[in-house]
Amino acid sequence: MDSGNAARQKGSLLVVDDDLLARQTMEALLTREGYEVRLAPNGETGLMVAGEDPPELILLDIRLPDTDGFRVCELLKGDQKTRDIPVILISGLDDVLDKVKGFAAGGVDYITKPFQAEEMLARVETHLTLRRLRKQVEVQNVQLQRSRDELENRVRERTEELAVANEQLQASAKALEERLEFESLLAEISRRFINLPVDRVDGEIKDAQRRICEPLHIDRSTMWLVPEGDRETMRLVYIHPTPEGVSIPERMDAIESFPWSIQRLLNGEIVAISKLTDFPPEAARDVETYRLYSTKSTVVVPLARGGEKPFGALSFAVTQQEQPWSESVLRGLQLIAQVFANALERKRMQEELEQHVAEIEKLKEHLQQENIYLQEEIKLLGEHSEIVGQSLAMRKVMARAEKVAATESTVLLLGETGTGKELLARAIHRMSGRKDRPLVTINCASLPPTLIESELFGREKGAYTGALTKLAGRFEIADGSTLFLDEIGEFPIDLQSKLLRVLETGDFERLGSTKSVHIDVRIIAATNRDLSREVSEGRFRKDLFYRLNVFPIVIPPLRDRPEDIPLMVWAFVNEFQKKMGKEVENISKKSMEALQSYSWPGNARELRNVIERAMIVNSGRTLAIPLPEIPASEKQEVVGNLQDMDRKLIESVLQRTAWRVGGKGGAAEVLGLKRSTLYSKMKKLGVKLNRPTF
Repeated sequence: MDSGNAARQKGSLLVVDDDLLARQTMEALLTREGYEVRLAPNGETGLMVAGEDPPELILLDIRLPDTDGFRVCELLKGDQKTRDIPVILISGLDDVLDKVKGFAAGGVDYITKPFQAEEMLARVETHLTLRRLRKQVEVQNVQLQRSRDELENRVRERTEELAVANEQLQASAKALEERLEFESLLAEISRRFINLPVDRVDGEIKDAQRRICEPLHIDRSTMWLVPEGDRETMRLVYIHPTPEGVSIPERMDAIESFPWSIQRLLNGEIVAISKLTDFPPEAARDVETYRLYSTKSTVVVPLARGGEKPFGALSFAVTQQEQPWSESVLRGLQLIAQVFANALERKRMQEELEQHVAEIEKLKEHLQQENIYLQEEIKLLGEHSEIVGQSLAMRKVMARAEKVAATESTVLLLGETGTGKELLARAIHRMSGRKDRPLVTINCASLPPTLIESELFGREKGAYTGALTKLAGRFEIADGSTLFLDEIGEFPIDLQSKLLRVLETGDFERLGSTKSVHIDVRIIAATNRDLSREVSEGRFRKDLFYRLNVFPIVIPPLRDRPEDIPLMVWAFVNEFQKKMGKEVENISKKSMEALQSYSWPGNARELRNVIERAMIVNSGRTLAIPLPEIPASEKQEVVGNLQDMDRKLIESVLQRTAWRVGGKGGAAEVLGLKRSTLYSKMKKLGVKLNRPTF
């Protein structure tokens, strides 16, 4: 019994070998060394013996009758009971591939038959020792892990105790730090309001509300003022932050909404509530209103001027959770309320002073009213230096231009060729709110129909053959400015619908694109055609005409304002003097009278060309100006054409004014003529009034 226990202590072994002699030899050798040895003749028996009573080490022959040793080794390593048992493989061949395969199957060593007894015993002893040492290490690791867990638990408990103490210490330090920061903040805000300009009071109050709310975790701050003469209503003047979800009214019936609180505020008392249940029963209406605005805790401080009755209230509200109010916080909020009250009082006094100054300025302005008309006339002449003329007709044109310039309305300039429609368009742009951006112009008659669409609306790359790059049109270039459409009567009929859409909505598509572009453009159009006749003859869209004809301005031809010719002549002379380096001191009276008597079918443009031609050939200080010669065969035609143009212009204006000649908005005012002058022209040209009958 004792020898069996000793053998068990030495180590239990299992020998699996189909060779009886080899089994007996190993059994005798190992038993003599004090090992407990069990035998198995094949793999199946070896697996069964190892599973029933696992040995400490297995000697396994590779060649077995029922299966090879590699498979038995794999099965041993796959079993929970036997996977940790070291397996020494035995083979009659010293084959490297067998060794590699054996180690891959889970073997720990390899003995080749015939083996030396000393080698086998040494290998067995080594692997048993390694296994026992490994077991001891595992046991020690478990013990170490248990000791470490106990130590960690003790450290954790102590750490938690220290953390609680540290949190308490930090809370005390934080409370002290927050108090010091709050007091420093109050001091800084108070300093900012010393000698603060009144125009910055509103912004500083709003900023101070924000800076106070953030460190105190206050969700909302409002300031209410009581209007003069109305002690029952309060007006909201400042709020931080901008409310979301809860709507705060700009005016509130204070007595109705907060009867209990208002009574205390009027007595100069502060209302400080940490939770709504702190209100007394008689404040039920106040509680109802506070709940309406999701208020859980609140402080309301009266705003007063040095002992006077309060003129408003500064309130702070917490909506997320109930919050207690310390004495230091309440004192700070009262201090801020007093700072705000003083600033608002200074602002009120400054506003009253400014109001008195404004009244004085108003009286001063009233004394200057009698000079306004003259000042406006001087300003009008000064602003339109490119447009020369002092006739009644041109003054009326410029007056209408100035009136419409300040608006965003579309302007239609009507007049013969050379009357200065583009100059007037530039003058209107310079007087408009878009003057800081350049005027963009396009002459609708100078471009072929195939190009005018891409010039106006732009194009995408590849929109058509030859479109190698993307091009922005005039509408995009003029975004935020004014676009002058000269010779609008020449605009292709098939593109007029696209132009109408831009005028109505500000949207269009570039050529070759489906994406809409939105622009903000003011339109000034000009034409020498009778657009109403073009509409009736189907060459111009009626809806586009009405869209353009919002504010028509008719520029009278030069022959209808001969009194402007001397001024224009000298303006052109001064222009060419600078360009040509010549000096002209005099123009004969006879030449000037001849110029005034000429009909000027080309209007100001023709006059300019005549002056330029005269300046080129002139060599003295007196300028001789020959009139342009008209062939005899064309004189009668020119006169007839001019008369036809005058007749068409007068008839067109009469149609637009419902055949009204005089009065406000009548044809005489539109044409810049006296009523008697217009009647005389109508009689001369055979124009009859065609008033509608009902």
